[in-house]
Amino acid sequence: MTARFIRRTTASRSRIAAFGAIAVAGTLVLTGCGDQTDKGGDSGSSSTSSAPLASKLPADIRKAGVIKVGSDIAYPPVEYMENGKAVGVDPDIADALGKQLGVKFDFQNGKFDQLIVGLQANRFNAIMSAMNDTKARQDGVDSDTGKKVGNGVDFVDYFTAGTSILVQKGNPKGIKSLDDLCGQVVALQKGTTSEGIAKAQSTKCTKDGKKAITLQTFDTDPEALLRLKQGASVADLNDFPVAAYNAKTSGSGKDFEVVGDQIEAGPYGIAVSKENTQLRDAIQAAVAAIIKNGDYQKILEKWNVTQGAVTESKINGGS
Repeated sequence: MTARFIRRTTASRSRIAAFGAIAVAGTLVLTGCGDQTDKGGDSGSSSTSSAPLASKLPADIRKAGVIKVGSDIAYPPVEYMENGKAVGVDPDIADALGKQLGVKFDFQNGKFDQLIVGLQANRFNAIMSAMNDTKARQDGVDSDTGKKVGNGVDFVDYFTAGTSILVQKGNPKGIKSLDDLCGQVVALQKGTTSEGIAKAQSTKCTKDGKKAITLQTFDTDPEALLRLKQGASVADLNDFPVAAYNAKTSGSGKDFEVVGDQIEAGPYGIAVSKENTQLRDAIQAAVAAIIKNGDYQKILEKWNVTQGAVTESKINGGS
């Protein structure tokens, strides 16, 4: 599917943009870690020393042979579980990065709104979970309150996407844009940029003299999709690649459809602790390498998400 990216507005958020729940401390959104299991890695493997970019890694990670990655693995096609293994766009890109760095990227499942806290508690080394690189997350600011809540994180950008509106097949409620959601029930995953977009739109609705949006938030996107499928909500907001994937695959394409344009397109970033600049720079070098050698393009073609390709990897390129 193709899409036109809409210019960012003052309201920014989904897993994709930057708004509502961007906390970097225990109780606030976009922070923390759940369901972490240390699966380990091959310590000091010979592949580490022979990989082209291995020398850029911190010594402890080179020795361990593994980068532990926090991820909410329930967001196809970006990342999801299949036969007990994490698969999708992010795991494939991580495998390609691992070949450059000579380490294994070990995906560990957790709730999206708890990932940054888990990173800062050293439960893992990086986050790769369709997470939007936003200024608020970089600075450790809760975008709902504007208050500083943590140290923030650094991002290595590797993809671009916007938020999409997913509705029931046939669009029975005639939803065409965010304005059509006023007075309606919308289901979505909490702690995401989509939640922030929906909250900002709800405020706009009331300012325009319309009814606010009733938000139903869930720990995972599949829960929100189920509510939409059952007709308990009129729409789900999520990242365009995910919305397009669900429209194509759920019920063999008979359950959902994407309406309107992408909203607030922005970069996905691999999040790393601000104290770990060596790892950040090593990952950026690896992203640049797979863009140059063509592995990156092949992965995006495999998952039919080439519209989100970047030509260079930036650090903290989100706004």
